[in-house]
Amino acid sequence: MLQLQRLVTDRTRRSRIILGWLAPLCWAMLPWGEAGAHGASPPSLKGVQVPATPGLLDGTNPIVVDSAAAVVLGKALFWDINVGSDGMACASCHFHAGADRRITNQLAPGTFHTDAATGQSFEKTASGAKGGPGYALRLGDFPLHQVANPDDKTSAVLYDTDDVVASAGVFHADFQAVAGDGSRDTCLSSTDPLFHRRDLNTRRVEPRNTPTVINAAFNSRNFWDGRANNIFNGETPFGARDSAAGVWVAQKPGGKAQKQQVRLENAALASQAMAPPVNDIEMSCAGRTFPELGRKLLQRRPLAIQAVHKQDSVLGPSRHASGQGLDTTYAALVQKAFAPRYWSGIGKFGAPPQGSAYTQMEANFSFFFGLALQLYQETLISDDSPFDTPRDADDIPLGLNEQQARGLVLFVDAHCPICHRGPTLSSAAHPYVYSYPAATGPQWVNRKTLRGSFTGQGVAFALMDEGFANTSVTPDAYDPGLGGTDPFGNPLSYTAQYLELLMGSRTALTDPISIKACSFDVPFTSDYVAAERVDDPLGSEGCGARLPYAKVPASAVLAAELAKPGQGRALASVQGAFKIPSLRNVELTGPYMHNGGMKTLEEVVDFYSRGGNFDNPEHFATVVFPQGFSALQKADLVAFLKSLTDERVRWERAPFDHPALPIPQSAGIQPSAQDPQQTADKMLSIPAVGKLGRPASRGPLQPFESFLRP
Repeated sequence: MLQLQRLVTDRTRRSRIILGWLAPLCWAMLPWGEAGAHGASPPSLKGVQVPATPGLLDGTNPIVVDSAAAVVLGKALFWDINVGSDGMACASCHFHAGADRRITNQLAPGTFHTDAATGQSFEKTASGAKGGPGYALRLGDFPLHQVANPDDKTSAVLYDTDDVVASAGVFHADFQAVAGDGSRDTCLSSTDPLFHRRDLNTRRVEPRNTPTVINAAFNSRNFWDGRANNIFNGETPFGARDSAAGVWVAQKPGGKAQKQQVRLENAALASQAMAPPVNDIEMSCAGRTFPELGRKLLQRRPLAIQAVHKQDSVLGPSRHASGQGLDTTYAALVQKAFAPRYWSGIGKFGAPPQGSAYTQMEANFSFFFGLALQLYQETLISDDSPFDTPRDADDIPLGLNEQQARGLVLFVDAHCPICHRGPTLSSAAHPYVYSYPAATGPQWVNRKTLRGSFTGQGVAFALMDEGFANTSVTPDAYDPGLGGTDPFGNPLSYTAQYLELLMGSRTALTDPISIKACSFDVPFTSDYVAAERVDDPLGSEGCGARLPYAKVPASAVLAAELAKPGQGRALASVQGAFKIPSLRNVELTGPYMHNGGMKTLEEVVDFYSRGGNFDNPEHFATVVFPQGFSALQKADLVAFLKSLTDERVRWERAPFDHPALPIPQSAGIQPSAQDPQQTADKMLSIPAVGKLGRPASRGPLQPFESFLRP
């Protein structure tokens, strides 16, 4: 180890200091904040608190009055197959280190590739197989973009596809009514134009790969495109963008309830939970609503047909005597966990086309569901890896072996912590998780050096959403990512909203965020002359010594730049940008990237060594550029990435233990006994695990590639 410590360069040490405790001073003194070019070695996650949701558990009138009961409720809902219309639980796509390691019926066409016929069809796989519905993935199917020389992205392309490897969900069907005593809702099947084998529907597959839920509590936004808003509105993923969303609240127990707007900050997990249970690809027949789901579940025993381990760290004390499910009801858990004003009121809460009016508890079920899942997932914190051990004088964790430590030094020198920063190793975490609270507020948008002259395109600066980057995994046309819009037509990107604001729109910032030009790494004063600039319309509060940089381009100047090829000096890296994932437990969370296009960490390191797969117009070339790693360096990097695995996750010890989970998968061409228009399911059975983790006889969780056949 002494020999290794001598390898830690003075430059690396200086960058850690600059971006660490001296960061606020340097930020105030320098023209812009890119002096520490390599980033700093990420710190341990131990002791780092999940960003609090004000008013949820604190204050004089909290929403949740029993957090332990809310966690029980959240864990039960997360793992219960009855939440789905036809047997899919939230955990069905998050059962393996918080991710999905299934290999059968996991292909989807590139449906976001809307201007190409391949977006609505399945392509032949790299192994030469037909692929498509029901296909079992092989080792030779990866990566989804293959070049003759893995270290040279300009070498001959051997294979490329806009298909993605993601997660199978529900069959295509229209909702009719929730299940009575059974688990499957009453739904009407119709022919699925994409997901079928012969004349039978298969389970549909999501258009993007499933990320892990472990440590997702730190994220400022969720989903690959960030559409799960930081603010929870009680009903949908879209925060304050959805002005119609709200929650029914009674002024006193048993009193009349009225619908009120809810705006809970730092609740992106609750926002994310609003989508899958009513999504007709993931968990629901088309047209089912949350009040209907509440009607289905509230009077039932949680997990009624699933085994719960007697030593389950959360559910064990409530385990039913039969060993199946809990000895309570969902309604009882809601009443115990949430303040009565949200479930005890009277009034008219809407009604389905057929049937009686909803109760307040049914009408508010989305509210309970989202917050309970958030509180459960906030317990899924992985902070006990070798990387989280105490550190030596050179900031090397003592738990790392020599190869892993060399990999960490290379990780820093290769600029990786610029994106994979902070204790979660992701700049998609809330900014205050990885940086000091600034007087100007959280850094949601930044202006950075997008590419340098070494790219052959000249130096370019670009506005970017913090935590999102275009790394050219796929061409921009395959998937817009952050460049998409919400259902109301608003840009998902904060950057795109900000540009509209600078162009004169008074309503551009649909999200209530503050963006201060003086805080940008590369301020507008660096490339716009004084005559082209005006005062920042969002003010200069908190700018301090950086007050001279509180300037923005005049709207006419900005319009002229935006009209230029490549947006000129108004370049924004939004199209094709995706959320930067955490690297914790990455050994176990394959396949990798938003399209699931890489099966191993070795393929991921090859990707970064060659500087990406493509040269998209908004490619983040100052971070993702040809590195030319040697074989030894690649091995060191992979070894370091494996040091980020928490053994509790690998062995599913508390808090990562769970109930039994039967996961239905479309396989074969035999009709289902439940619906003759659907293929029969083959079940993947995940046994219940208690707080002590998996038995030695079963062994630990394995990487994704170990499940692939040759």
